[in-house]
Amino acid sequence: MAKNKFYSNKVAIVSGGGSGIGKAICEYLGKYGSKVIVTDINLDSANKTATTIIQNGGVAEAYEIDVSNSKAVKGLIEGVAEKYGKIDLLFNNAGISLNGEFQDMTLEHWQRIIDVNLWGVVYGCHFVYPLMIKQGYGQIINTASLAGLIPGGLTTSYSASKFGVVGFTLGLRSEASFYGIQVNTLCPGFIKTAIQNTTPIVSEYLNSEKNKKMGSNMKAPTPEKCIKSIMKGVKRNKAIIISPRLHKIFWFLNRLFPTFNIKMFQMVIKRMKKQGF
Repeated sequence: MAKNKFYSNKVAIVSGGGSGIGKAICEYLGKYGSKVIVTDINLDSANKTATTIIQNGGVAEAYEIDVSNSKAVKGLIEGVAEKYGKIDLLFNNAGISLNGEFQDMTLEHWQRIIDVNLWGVVYGCHFVYPLMIKQGYGQIINTASLAGLIPGGLTTSYSASKFGVVGFTLGLRSEASFYGIQVNTLCPGFIKTAIQNTTPIVSEYLNSEKNKKMGSNMKAPTPEKCIKSIMKGVKRNKAIIISPRLHKIFWFLNRLFPTFNIKMFQMVIKRMKKQGF
């Protein structure tokens, strides 16, 4: 077992722990001595993550949870607190995406995105918060996205949900400090995860061979390459954790030139429309 006093003997719940960034978080926590509660809507994926942690000498359990189900989230958090007597870390990490133009999205699409990406975070915080107040300590890390800091076309529902997570998290952070609770928002940029291959596409022109090739040719680091800087940000209690760190430049430029990103996406969409029809 690797040494890291900060994460040693912590009880940590991670949603969306079966793949991508969530999986990397779980494995990092397990490596450094946390008891990891791996949750995912896909139980097989959660079990695989937990098994990897156990095989490497760590402690882990796997649960199937849909974070948009408030009763399920409540039951999980209360069960973990009863079993271990505390919850040190809660990573509200589960999320889904949707690619395409607003005109091609249904209200059902919007409902599902908001239910998982925003309500899932609110539910986790709502049920763990009183427990952490009673403890007098704890840390909540809510996964948003760089898309929650910088708006972009073709992901309006995703971006709206992630802007909501950022606003909620930063607002809660100012309140929670009075109770010994730390609250952080993780804003990953473009990181190579399964979400790129599983995200539904609602605008047909995005499915063209040229557009698919354009997307697949984009270079991005893996979660494993980014996890050290992510967990360092958690340890340092940074309000906003951006990874890869290079993507801080995009956030800085967006604050200096708020319309630049809009114009850039207009050009990208124009090109994709041309390639798709």
